[in-house]
Amino acid sequence: MALEEFRRRAERVRYLYDQLNLCERGRVWTNERFALGFVGDVGDLAKLVMAEEGARDVPGGRAALEHELADCLWSVLVLADRYDIDLGLAFHRTMTELETAINARLATHPHNARPDEAGTDGHGS
Repeated sequence: MALEEFRRRAERVRYLYDQLNLCERGRVWTNERFALGFVGDVGDLAKLVMAEEGARDVPGGRAALEHELADCLWSVLVLADRYDIDLGLAFHRTMTELETAINARLATHPHNARPDEAGTDGHGS
């Protein structure tokens, strides 16, 4: 599925949640509520990653981890849509900025010298 398909699917589910919340609570979630829900999902994700790494016991195993990652993606897609952000464009722009910044730092880092520049073993000795 392409990012645009993910976005449309996320919006369909958000619309359904809006309908459910209107029926049950008489209101829909605000952007702030979506952001707070996302923070809660990230906390749940952190616990599941710890469980996957053997640092804690959490029921659900890998299926729960997959579910939580999808929940987090859903929240990001919904927030991007609510703020009219082209997530594909923003992602590519941000990754370019990060690659440029990281490569610039690596180019000047003494531990990243090529073996022919740093000595025979590649560590400057």
